[in-house]
Amino acid sequence: MRKCRIALASSIVVVSFPVFAQSSVTLYGLIDEGLDFTNNAKGNKAYKMQSGDVQGSRWGLKGTEDLGGGLKAVFQIESGFDVNNGRLGQGGLAFGRQAFVGISDGALGTVTLGRQYDSVVDYLAQTTVNGNWGGYLFSHPYDNDNTDNTFRVNNTVKYTSATFAGFQFGGTYSFSNDTNFANNRQYSVGAQYTNGGLLVAAAYLQANNPSATASGAINNGGDENFVAKRLQVFGAGVNYTLGATTVGFAYTNTYLTQPLSSAYVGPITPAGGATLSSLRFNNFEVNAKYQFTPAFYVGAMYGYTRVSFDASNGRSHPAFHLAGLMADYNLSKRTDVYVQGAYQHAGGDKTGSVLDVAYVPGAADVSSTANQVVARVGIRHKF
Repeated sequence: MRKCRIALASSIVVVSFPVFAQSSVTLYGLIDEGLDFTNNAKGNKAYKMQSGDVQGSRWGLKGTEDLGGGLKAVFQIESGFDVNNGRLGQGGLAFGRQAFVGISDGALGTVTLGRQYDSVVDYLAQTTVNGNWGGYLFSHPYDNDNTDNTFRVNNTVKYTSATFAGFQFGGTYSFSNDTNFANNRQYSVGAQYTNGGLLVAAAYLQANNPSATASGAINNGGDENFVAKRLQVFGAGVNYTLGATTVGFAYTNTYLTQPLSSAYVGPITPAGGATLSSLRFNNFEVNAKYQFTPAFYVGAMYGYTRVSFDASNGRSHPAFHLAGLMADYNLSKRTDVYVQGAYQHAGGDKTGSVLDVAYVPGAADVSSTANQVVARVGIRHKF
């Protein structure tokens, strides 16, 4: 009887081995923690410990299975969390950063389904500082263009092409899961071209009634950047690396129809009881990074945002200036320490709304004036 059990166990091992040999699952993660100082948070100085400014703290699983004939099954689940208290991020979702499964072909591309990044994040964001090496503090006002991943998109079908002579493209469609087909849906397209040290990228996104429902493309109360009737984002950017120096430029245009509020600063209400019909953010960014040694770099950026504020009592043009600086040193291949700072000035026309005061994403609160400074020292570990 014992010999039979041994033979059966051996058969299972032999049969199972090819499956394990053609599959892989990787556990990975990142912890980003630091101390932030805000010089003016509603008139007060603020010191706080904050998780995930340069990169959101997370852990995840990703894997592939070889299906034969060049096909692979792929999956990824990724959970964001706050190092300070252990709470889940992205509105308390178990896998709020990503959760998808799909099929990949080396020549035809990849199709995935689930909660994913849109094309602005996939292609355009990497040409900005906040979407690349700098993080949260260097976001355009209220992360209006989502280049800092304020929201992911649910119920999403995504296509990503293979790379042809440095060119890659893709797109997403996110179902509303509502009887009203367009109520809280999203779609986006993007593309990039790389050649040596050159990267050029562009993207477009539209969301109808973002955050109008809890089960639609963008979460209601979870991780939206604006509540509005319609959100449209388009833009393009370029980065060029020559030796130790990388320079870049990015332009994004965000248009909101009937905006009600921002997840960062709350209601956007004009003065005198007027109603706000639309908001447009024109964001211009220049950035540069110099790699002094393989372990140490310094980067800087300047951003200018001109806003068109269309209310029932007229049109006005607020403006924001943002300057940022960061230094990063790698203690090892997986652990680095960094210091960074950002200064924002809110200028241009006055609106009688929250747009008249400065707010650096990541600050303890809005400033009581047109100026705000946020500084941070942090440590990041990848596993």
